[in-house]
Amino acid sequence: QVQLAESGGGQVQAGGSLRLSCAASGRTVNDYYMGWFRQAPGKEREFVAGIHYSPYYTDSVKGRFSISRDNAKNTVYLQLNSLKPDDMGVYYCAASPSVRHWHTPGEYDYWGQGTQVTVSS
Repeated sequence: QVQLAESGGGQVQAGGSLRLSCAASGRTVNDYYMGWFRQAPGKEREFVAGIHYSPYYTDSVKGRFSISRDNAKNTVYLQLNSLKPDDMGVYYCAASPSVRHWHTPGEYDYWGQGTQVTVSS
């Protein structure tokens, strides 16, 4: 099993940046497909980015967000640039030994507690 803990959320103005961290314990992040999801109030949880052999992004964040992995720190990062109010929500880190569809939350076995991102216009 792997335990995940997100951090780095906060409140920024539109156009600002944040870096989210997902620290893993119990197993190494290399063993998993790692994903970032977000959930806004009243909306379903949606896929943002993932990484295993290479990064993968949903269309709405391409060119603005960047996912990376530091194996030495056993941590996955999500760099959020050019933030928009539509990017607001609770951001969750997730892990799975394998995924067929990055976008499907049900394919992930392990989840963190989430970190809040607020973007003011």
